[in-house]
Amino acid sequence: MVGQESRELRISAAGRLDRVLVAQLSGLSRARVQALIRAGRVRVNGRTVRKPGLPVGPDDVIRVAPLPLPETRLRPQSIPLEILYENDALFVINKPAGMVVHPGAGHPQATLVHAVLAHAPEVELVGDASRPGIVHRLDKDTSGVMVVAKTNEALKNLQQQFRRREV
Repeated sequence: MVGQESRELRISAAGRLDRVLVAQLSGLSRARVQALIRAGRVRVNGRTVRKPGLPVGPDDVIRVAPLPLPETRLRPQSIPLEILYENDALFVINKPAGMVVHPGAGHPQATLVHAVLAHAPEVELVGDASRPGIVHRLDKDTSGVMVVAKTNEALKNLQQQFRRREV
């Protein structure tokens, strides 16, 4: 939830706040929901909460305020990508050895993420802001095929497939 209107939810089953919200807010990853909670953007029964593991129960009223539009440090960079496949939900890239997947210590620019943002700017709001659209990673010195999600729904589904080793 970025730059959208606040939502009020009534839940019917007990559980952890973050898991309940993931089930109620389609398209948001658990990491994104936890970020909303920790940022103080979630209220339970009128009280701001910051603990993702807070137990909530039936009839609790949860209000979720969106995060403000991100001011990302990531800037698209025109770096050639070898795209093997692309549709509305994802694209598949042949990552060369030597290319860093996402910014980190010693690699603030010229990463695969920077190239992805130049190719598909809509990916900026998919998943984690520091590695938008990235479903999985490969080490810098490893070449291989990588999948990049264009939507939060695709990201969530693909990450589940990787966790279950179905890919």
